Amino acid sequence: MRSQNRTSSQRSRIISVTALAAAGALALSGCSPEVQRGWLPTEKDTTSNTGILTDLWVNSWIAALIVGIITWALMLWCIVAYRRRKGATGFPRQISYNLPLEIFYTAIPLFLVVVFFYFTDRDQRAVDNPNANPDVTVNVVGKQWSWDFNYEQGGIVKEDVHESGIQAHLTGKEYDLEQLPTLYLPVDKSVTVELTSRDVIHSFWVPAFLQKRDMIPGKPNYMYFTPQKEGVYEGKCAELCGEYHSEMLFRVKVVSEAEFQAHLVGLEKGLLDEKYDRNPNLNEK
Repeated sequence: MRSQNRTSSQRSRIISVTALAAAGALALSGCSPEVQRGWLPTEKDTTSNTGILTDLWVNSWIAALIVGIITWALMLWCIVAYRRRKGATGFPRQISYNLPLEIFYTAIPLFLVVVFFYFTDRDQRAVDNPNANPDVTVNVVGKQWSWDFNYEQGGIVKEDVHESGIQAHLTGKEYDLEQLPTLYLPVDKSVTVELTSRDVIHSFWVPAFLQKRDMIPGKPNYMYFTPQKEGVYEGKCAELCGEYHSEMLFRVKVVSEAEFQAHLVGLEKGLLDEKYDRNPNLNEK
């Protein structure tokens, strides 16, 4: 009887510690903006997608932390409650199987996988939902080792214009970031970005947008979002694409519509099409 009381008391202490740890983890999530966004390199209102992706990231970690705490607590409880007692001899009574426990161990992980899949699929569909009539459609073309930007006519873009980027040459000295290829986007306007490549596989990555897409020759990829916060955001190629991959840098400037239109006026007319591609499989005669 005394052993049972001691085991029950230990179980109560472990449950209390687990509850306090879970409550503490949830309380810490409100300590600072960095913690609230899961230490991601952006704010929730940077684009129309960053809030969705931030919530998915943070909530997934909270769920994983809770599951981990419960699992560790149960392991610790088993170690303490079923340890060998002083003076005990032999092994405790062995059980070949426990059907309810085995069903529980199978059902709970399956339930967690289904829940994670549901929220991931829901948010992925929301992020990848195409814009029916985007205000801006821009074709971003990756090339060794820079970027071309084709602003296509439609929405608030009055005519086809383009801008050809030049590779950044890094020497270890301070580099003028204003020389980097810069993609201009208007704030609070829906944007469709078509991603293509002139030669090898590249990857379009703006860390502050929390999205990254491969650029595969002959297979366009797309991103859909609405910039919601003016500013300058750094971007880079995230796919090892050759000798000067590290110099394949660019910037995204989210500006007012008036500044966006003023920038378009200064660009060259027309689009840079496939004739500039360097894929030998496509250029064979």
